[in-house]
This record gives sequence, C-alpha cells and structure tokens, in this order.
Amino acid sequence: MLKISDLTAGYGRLNALRGIDLTVGKSEIAFVVGPNGAGKSTLLKVICGLIKPWGGRIEFEQSLINGQPPEKLCREGLVLVPEGRSIFASLTVEENLALGGMGRKDKDVLEGDLEKVLTTFPILRSRYKGVAGHLSGGEQQQLAIARAILQQPALIMIDEPSLGLAPLMIDEVYASLKALNESTGMTLLIIEQSTARILKLAHQVNVLRNGEIVLSKRTSEIDDPKILEEAYFGYAA
Repeated sequence: MLKISDLTAGYGRLNALRGIDLTVGKSEIAFVVGPNGAGKSTLLKVICGLIKPWGGRIEFEQSLINGQPPEKLCREGLVLVPEGRSIFASLTVEENLALGGMGRKDKDVLEGDLEKVLTTFPILRSRYKGVAGHLSGGEQQQLAIARAILQQPALIMIDEPSLGLAPLMIDEVYASLKALNESTGMTLLIIEQSTARILKLAHQVNVLRNGEIVLSKRTSEIDDPKILEEAYFGYAA
C-alpha cells in the first residue's frame, strides 16, 4: 500500500532523513520507533505532503505522490493523526466527529461508520454530548483516531499515540487500535518513541536512528526483543 524508496529530506541545510526504505502492506500495522530527534515526525510530514522530499520515491496505492499537497492526499485516503492530537477542545465530541465526516456525501454509510467508531471507542459514546476539552489525554487520543476513521482513509498514520498517557490508558488505546485493524482491516503506520508493548500489536517494526532505518523486521522474525533495543541504542552489528 505504501512504498518508500531511498527517501531523503530535511530542513534548510539539515539532512533529517537519509536513504529511507519502508514498505507498509495493506491491512498491516507497521511501527517506526526511535529516540527523540531521529526523524520520525519528519518522516510522517514528508509522506503526507507537509514537507517536500529532497529525493527518492513515495508510492501510495501504486501511485507516485512525491510533493503532492496534503489536502489532495487526504482525499485519496492518506490521513495523519498528528502528535498532540489536535482536537477542537471547545467543541463537543459529537461536533469533532462530525468534522471527520464533513466532506462525505454518503450520509447513510457515514451513519454506519459513526456507529462503528462509537463501538470501537465506547468512551466516546458515553461522552458524546460532552465538551472534548474535558476528556482525558487518552480519551482525546481516541477521539482524534475516531475522527480520522470517519474520513474513510486507506491508511492512518499516527504520531506517538502514547505520548503523555498513563500506562493503563496506553494499553487501552493500543487495544482499540488492534481491534480496529482486526475488525476493519485498516492499515496503520504508527510512530513511537518507546519499543514497549509494540511487538504484541505490530506486523512489522522499523527502527529509525539519526535519520536512517537501522532495522526493519517482521515481528515474526524477532525472537528476542533485545534486537530492537540494540538497534535503538546503536549496538546492532
């Protein structure tokens, strides 16, 4: 579904990404993990058109999308849930979700999709008429993901869904993402700083360090979690 080849990008003279190769298959959950400053958020911004790549290829659904504007890519099914969630705190949960389906004309299907996200994220049903800014951090994260789903994406990219959340809430968000993937076949590309928990969720894991992919493996190939730790901290052979 998503294929990145020899991607380079940066800011001014700063080369933030070097020779990135990454493939995400349809209906898979792929993780990109790495320390602060590794280039993880930059990678998502390049994919979704917020930053133009310096070189390489980005193919989405077998079409070259290098440098295309974000709004066009969003209409084509490539949706980003940014770091910090970016919900509208003064609006209700209902109104935030309505914004996700605002551009859709298939209102009957939209109603069914809304019911599905409320089933996947039951806390949103119980807080449906409440102000979004009163939700906890984890509940806001679920709202941001639910809103993205209502845009009918083929691929959702999520930047650090666990950021700032308590461990129990991280488990809840991850469980919701796993249920979403299993029930709908939604393809997910998730950025994380921590390697904790991800092996139970991911189909593949990529470790990004200093702007380069230093490890890319199917989780079925990882028989020892220390492999990730070694790559993460720079001890991989």
